[in-house]
Amino acid sequence: MIGNILTKFKRMNLIKTAYKGVFKLVGMLPADKNMIVFESFLGKQYSCNPRAIYEYLQKNNPGYKMYWSIDPRFRSAFEGKEVETVDRFSLKWLFLMARARYWVSNSRLPLWIPKPSHTVYLQTWHGTPLKRLAADMEQVLMPGTDTEQYKKNFLAESSRWDYLISPNAYSSHIFRRAFDFNKEMIESGYPRNDFLHNDNTAEVIGGIKDKLALPPGKKVILYAPTWRDNEFHEKGKYKFNLKLDLDYLRDQLGSEYIVLLRMHYLIAENLDLSGYRGFAYDVSAYEDIRELYLVSDVLITDYSSVFFDYGNLKRPMIFFVYDLESYRDNLRGFYFDFENEAPGPLVKTTEEVVEQLKRLDFAGSALPPNFGEFYQRFCYLEDGEASRRVVEKVFKQQASQ
Repeated sequence: MIGNILTKFKRMNLIKTAYKGVFKLVGMLPADKNMIVFESFLGKQYSCNPRAIYEYLQKNNPGYKMYWSIDPRFRSAFEGKEVETVDRFSLKWLFLMARARYWVSNSRLPLWIPKPSHTVYLQTWHGTPLKRLAADMEQVLMPGTDTEQYKKNFLAESSRWDYLISPNAYSSHIFRRAFDFNKEMIESGYPRNDFLHNDNTAEVIGGIKDKLALPPGKKVILYAPTWRDNEFHEKGKYKFNLKLDLDYLRDQLGSEYIVLLRMHYLIAENLDLSGYRGFAYDVSAYEDIRELYLVSDVLITDYSSVFFDYGNLKRPMIFFVYDLESYRDNLRGFYFDFENEAPGPLVKTTEEVVEQLKRLDFAGSALPPNFGEFYQRFCYLEDGEASRRVVEKVFKQQASQ
């Protein structure tokens, strides 16, 4: 048994070594200066900042050859889209990645893939930081690594980035230190939030609701929690224990609300909502959370960075933080005084969630007194033009060189 495992491990290492060698050789060929490879959340989604940049280029600079790196297990997320895909780690992927002038990703690419000297790596990242990141983490509890190795690998990856997008000055300061990033920071706002400013219309919202087959006349709750570093099955497979009591929520609010549940991309388990038809909807696999923001009347989250983006809509938020002390003190820690500065009430039970929902006056003052200060600190750059700013900084600047 152990011998078979060792043999398989050695075979995998040999394959990886050979693949890396071929990648290096192909990377020595001249770059295709018009080729861009995009990837979002490890190839699982057509979403986030890479999607916004892709769509802007597609509309305004159609001369580029653009490909999406995808995890073939999530191929359905790309079906029906006007995108050309390539399976991650396939032979075609190897040649495209090695020849591409640009890589655009919102999460880390495999460290064992060498970055050719001709490649410009645009790292868009995927959130405004609340919880501590990379070098700022005191302890790493993720499976398959330890604190020292995690930080070493992360900083080796970030050293390959040529550009890093930042949504605001607050994030720029943290990214510089946490990622040990000393190249060009593009403080532009997040391209993905252009959609919230440019497409926030009744027609668009109605179309999304129809696509989701949501019942008319109901207010929509979006529940979008983050993952917990220490809750996992094995390396790469995280779990999430749903603490929101859907039975109580339905009993108290079922005549007025429906709930969309959006789990973090790292959480492997599927929700079974078969007992909540017409009330609770699993939208974890929905292609892009930006559309879910638009159709939602209120956001319930915890420590996820989604609330920074949702703030652009100036709609109410509730923070369901049942494990606040443990998360703050043992897992990640926060960059700012979350308990006093969060743009909405912090609650620990489903009963308190319902109480806060019943207090909301959607026609009046649904936002807390500190919301204006929050907006000016974190959303001040968001104006629907972030994609343009990034494209002009990276692609037009590089094309002129």
